[in-house]
Amino acid sequence: MTKEDLKNRTKEFALRIIKMTNNLPASKLSQIIEDQIIRSSTSVGANYRAACRAKSTADFINKLKIVEEELDETLYWIELIEDSGLIESKLLQNLKSDGNELLSIIVSSIITARKNK
Repeated sequence: MTKEDLKNRTKEFALRIIKMTNNLPASKLSQIIEDQIIRSSTSVGANYRAACRAKSTADFINKLKIVEEELDETLYWIELIEDSGLIESKLLQNLKSDGNELLSIIVSSIITARKNK
């Protein structure tokens, strides 16, 4: 997977999260979760793009660690949405799967960058 592929994939992931939040019921709780998950999911792509422009290997790794944290946080919010019954589990499976795949890719990239440092 190229950097451009991953840029597109992280952007698409954020867009899918944004669309998913349209299915949340109108409530104060949903609004809080919506704000948080949109922040974390859009941060994934933004920080990955920043990592692609890193000035050093150490900078690249640090920025990827932020991507890892934001992906993990996004997965947490998806779990809360699922566990609270705000959206049916079956409707969240692809998002969860994609988030976990992206997380695996980022963690592998961090490990590879550390080895090559």
